[in-house]
Amino acid sequence: MIKHIIIAIMVLLAVPSMAQGEDSVATQVRFGYLSYEAALTAMPEYESAQQQLNILREAYEKELQRAEEEFNRKYEDFLEGQKDYPRTILLKRQSELQDMMQRNLKFKQQGKLDLAEAERKTLAPLRARLNEAIATVARQRHLALVINTDSNACPFIEPAMGVDLNTEIKEKLQK
Repeated sequence: MIKHIIIAIMVLLAVPSMAQGEDSVATQVRFGYLSYEAALTAMPEYESAQQQLNILREAYEKELQRAEEEFNRKYEDFLEGQKDYPRTILLKRQSELQDMMQRNLKFKQQGKLDLAEAERKTLAPLRARLNEAIATVARQRHLALVINTDSNACPFIEPAMGVDLNTEIKEKLQK
């Protein structure tokens, strides 16, 4: 995917130089670039969103801690009494411990999924607002595209050909 984007950029940049004749004035394709993540984290609402997510994350961590302590307590009780238990009770307690461990693991996995979904939902309006700001600035500056520099897909950008939008986007989002 990134290769296709880079190829498309190179093609767009090469097309104007292929124009022939003095009378045909080729307009250079201009592009912008920015760190999407830096712009997102600079938004005023971002801190509030992170606080909401941290509260949810802490609730999951507390519940996991409580479940772990309960499991440890039951396991210690099992170890202390196992020599005195008849075989049937021993097997029942082992099964209970295994079930409890599996439920705790399942809860932990589901918690990770729930937290990821909560983060996606919480940040969705911020991302939409950021995307609108990028589109607005790009149209105002007559840019063909805007490149996200976070993934290091473009290790070099010629400053004379591209427009650094980092400051402008951050300022627009502060309003």
